[in-house]
Amino acid sequence: MKNIKLCTIFLGLTVLLLSSCIKNELITFENTVIEFDAATYNAKASGQVYPLLTRVPGYGRATRTAAVAATTLSPAAPADPLLTRSSGTVNFRVNLVGPQRNEPITLNYRVVASGTTAVANVHYTTGTSVTIPANSSFGEVSVQILNPGVASATPVILILELQETEAVKVSENFKTIGLSIAQN
Repeated sequence: MKNIKLCTIFLGLTVLLLSSCIKNELITFENTVIEFDAATYNAKASGQVYPLLTRVPGYGRATRTAAVAATTLSPAAPADPLLTRSSGTVNFRVNLVGPQRNEPITLNYRVVASGTTAVANVHYTTGTSVTIPANSSFGEVSVQILNPGVASATPVILILELQETEAVKVSENFKTIGLSIAQN
């Protein structure tokens, strides 16, 4: 009985002496960066710093292949459509990470010449800027995929990259996406 009392006293003193009031500081991300939504959810292509998409990506999730859709718990989760020369207009979401702004933000993007095999006005058309509306965290880059008429077994590659502004920086890890557009 004496041992139980001593153990209880020792345990109580240990808890009292080893506990303390630690002031946890709330860490808030205060910077602002932009990123391609599809780049954050999809794995990078082998040897590249960006994902190479073969399917139209959904927003806020990785692209779904037929195999993934078949194993998904929800039966209403079909595979995402393939990027083909008959895809038409495809939108890619741009995320604003950080506090929303009271005014719209216009950002530039570019086609990366190195690695792009798609030809402008033959395989695709796209703009050069995207606007994130005021009090929003999202904008959309639109790419019109064109049908050049001649089928080919080799897909064409289109690489898009977001550009920094003085007001908004790009996320270095998620600023680029690649599109593999099937030509058959």
